[in-house]
Amino acid sequence: MTSTPIPTLPSDHDALAALFRPLFAKIAEGALTRELERQLPFEEIRELNAAGFGTLLVPAEHGGPGTDIETVTRLLIELAEADSNIAHQYRSHLGFVEALRFQPARIQEVWYPRVLAGATVGNASTEKGGNALGRLNTVLTRAGDGWVLDGRKFYSTGTIFAEYTRVSASLEGEDGRRFATVATDAPGVRVDDDWDGFGQKLTGTGTTVFDAVPVEDAAVMERVVGTPEAVHEAAFFQHVLLAVLAGIARAARRDAAATIAARARTFNTGSGLPFREDPLIQEATGRIAAKAFSAEAIVLQTARALDAGIAATAAAGADASDCAGAVPEALHWSEIAVEHAQVTVPELALGAAQDLFLTVGASATSAGKGLDRHWRNAQTVATHNPISFRARALGDYWINGTLPEGLNAIGDAVRSTKDGAR
Repeated sequence: MTSTPIPTLPSDHDALAALFRPLFAKIAEGALTRELERQLPFEEIRELNAAGFGTLLVPAEHGGPGTDIETVTRLLIELAEADSNIAHQYRSHLGFVEALRFQPARIQEVWYPRVLAGATVGNASTEKGGNALGRLNTVLTRAGDGWVLDGRKFYSTGTIFAEYTRVSASLEGEDGRRFATVATDAPGVRVDDDWDGFGQKLTGTGTTVFDAVPVEDAAVMERVVGTPEAVHEAAFFQHVLLAVLAGIARAARRDAAATIAARARTFNTGSGLPFREDPLIQEATGRIAAKAFSAEAIVLQTARALDAGIAATAAAGADASDCAGAVPEALHWSEIAVEHAQVTVPELALGAAQDLFLTVGASATSAGKGLDRHWRNAQTVATHNPISFRARALGDYWINGTLPEGLNAIGDAVRSTKDGAR
């Protein structure tokens, strides 16, 4: 928890950009060194939290700036351009704050003040294996007036930097799922930095173990499939990844232009012109720029769809604190909009990062330049949700009107056509 007061932030983009851009610039300056030396960005995240970045989505009626999703998305894209790892690890926290809008007052009264005081929340939802699809091995058990949590999670993005982490769990002896939000320094919690992916190396994604961890009653939140809360948060979580990808594409554009502008050498098979004046190199850079522009434009459009979905939900009273209510059409559309973007934005970001190597030749592969991190990071983010599954769901929607539907949890498949099961 920060020891200095968190400032009260404005809600408009220009004022927020003026506040955060100096921090983004400082983050960008150290991004390559952190990548090459595998330095987790603890200090950079502390500075952003102290400046109030984690409070942006707290509603005005609860003392926050009440910033809309489009504005937060624009800031996230800029942050991801500076360092995609740092933007990515905020996915968990911002998703938690978005989920609070659907929670009962007794939970909001506990958690909004903690967020406004500077606390952030990581994520511990996915189990590495051994759980059946739609079910969880992590278990919440009643213990007097509270609960006890036991289990093991992987892909715990952001948890190592946060004061709390939100854990998906089953209830002992019952169907359904809950989220338990526990302090990362609580007895029985162990956070390991054991993520071994080739990209997004500094997100703190790894194993978190929970051994008889006490959980307060106000930290247990319901999750009911098909409710406005479940639909919105699922879409929002994926939307943040798209913002990270758009930021990576911008970073590829930035580094392509800067590298070419500073280059004196050229190829003996080329035109003999300086690289910055060579039409073919200009064209390659223009294609990178177009992909970055398109990715950002798509992501901002999905942000506007999410804002419209929330507005429609509030107008219908479906964001009431009982987590219930019918899902408005605009909220369903926001999820479908995100799924459209999930098919196209990864391809654009990966293309921009790949095309970076068409501009300056073999020197771009120097490990010391770290230009490969853009492709590695984009590929790692893109694999969070297989594009083919999203495209299939969209086809089903446009052909048959089928709305997206997900299970409670990732897990091992329980049926196979090869076994004769259907």
